[in-house]
Amino acid sequence: MQRLTRTATRTLLALLEQPRSWRHGYDLMKVAEISSGTLYPLLARLTDDGWLESRWEESEFPGKPPRQLYRLTATGRAEAREAIARARAEWLLTPSEA
Repeated sequence: MQRLTRTATRTLLALLEQPRSWRHGYDLMKVAEISSGTLYPLLARLTDDGWLESRWEESEFPGKPPRQLYRLTATGRAEAREAIARARAEWLLTPSEA
């Protein structure tokens, strides 16, 4: 991931709350306060980049479709923490330091 956007930051912070737990996209949308149209392409990119792994879960209710779950990989946990630290450092720079 080249640049950490605000939506990516909020999503990664949500995933880092429980870094080894599987999370539904809907849960991440609510916690990160972003729309599905923004979240799902981001989750696909993070999965393609090796930061996330995903799996499907069958619904416990008949007739409901399966849901996809996501969690950070070991690489993703390390990269997310580093990216957030870099972003925080950049955001804290004063205009004369930038």
